[in-house]
Amino acid sequence: MTTTPTTKTLIVVAGPTAVGKTATAIELAKHFNTVVVSADSRQFFKEMAIGTAKPNAEELAAVKHYFIDSHSITEPFSVGDFEKQGLALLDELFKTHNHVILAGGSGLYIKAICEGFDDLPTADPSIRKKLNQELEEKGITSLQQKLKLVDPAYYDEVDLGNPQRIIRALEVFESSGKPFSSYRQATVNKRPFHIVKLALNLPREVLYNRINERVDMMVQQGLLNEVKELLPQRHLNALNTVGYTELFDYFDGKTTLEKALEMIKQNTRRFAKRQLTWFRKDGSFHWFQTSDQDVIDQMVNIVISQS
Repeated sequence: MTTTPTTKTLIVVAGPTAVGKTATAIELAKHFNTVVVSADSRQFFKEMAIGTAKPNAEELAAVKHYFIDSHSITEPFSVGDFEKQGLALLDELFKTHNHVILAGGSGLYIKAICEGFDDLPTADPSIRKKLNQELEEKGITSLQQKLKLVDPAYYDEVDLGNPQRIIRALEVFESSGKPFSSYRQATVNKRPFHIVKLALNLPREVLYNRINERVDMMVQQGLLNEVKELLPQRHLNALNTVGYTELFDYFDGKTTLEKALEMIKQNTRRFAKRQLTWFRKDGSFHWFQTSDQDVIDQMVNIVISQS
């Protein structure tokens, strides 16, 4: 007698920063007796703990997590590397689990696992050198405006505080004459597992309050010491990110601590808005309110009905 093989299902839990993805992913993992793979592009790095709001020790003990503290900021680790390593990991995990949770707010990294990318053109090193020089001489605003002009679609989605992402998009455009965003609209690569996409949201005022409170909590947990210890490595790409760049300015004497913390809150709120823009463009997401008492039950029902 033959039996139909059980469909292997990747459950994506996405949404803006501070919306409650970690707690939700853990509850879902418990329900489906499985593990969580992180798709947060900053939580990979072991040197960045407080400023990236990683799951705490209790949360990590509750459910096995992957891609948390998996790499060093000194190692180059691209979205393409994540795609390769993530798919290899899922191949192993699906040998012993029918469901796996992929949780995070980095839309590009979720897309890498679910769909993959076109092969991006190799840029002439002189183009990157020129763009880095422009960054040094004119600042990030100049590059942001250039990107807005040549690739408004990616401009609306990218973390505008991350100069390396902006430079990568510009060098692709200058090398090929085609916007970076056009390379991410390729034929979707068929994956050997089913995918159910779930996204969390909260009323804007509630979300923004949670972001502000989270920043205050990070300071209490020792964010300033964490950033101070990373000052010698501030040139590394991984540290070109909200929560770190603002405090580098403070340690350089360019701003007050009060102003730096206010900028972290403001830039994090802007980042959350961009995350929502990204995920809303993908019509395959099922949306939920984190504050609903039965949100886990709602999600489980969707997963079962879609699997």
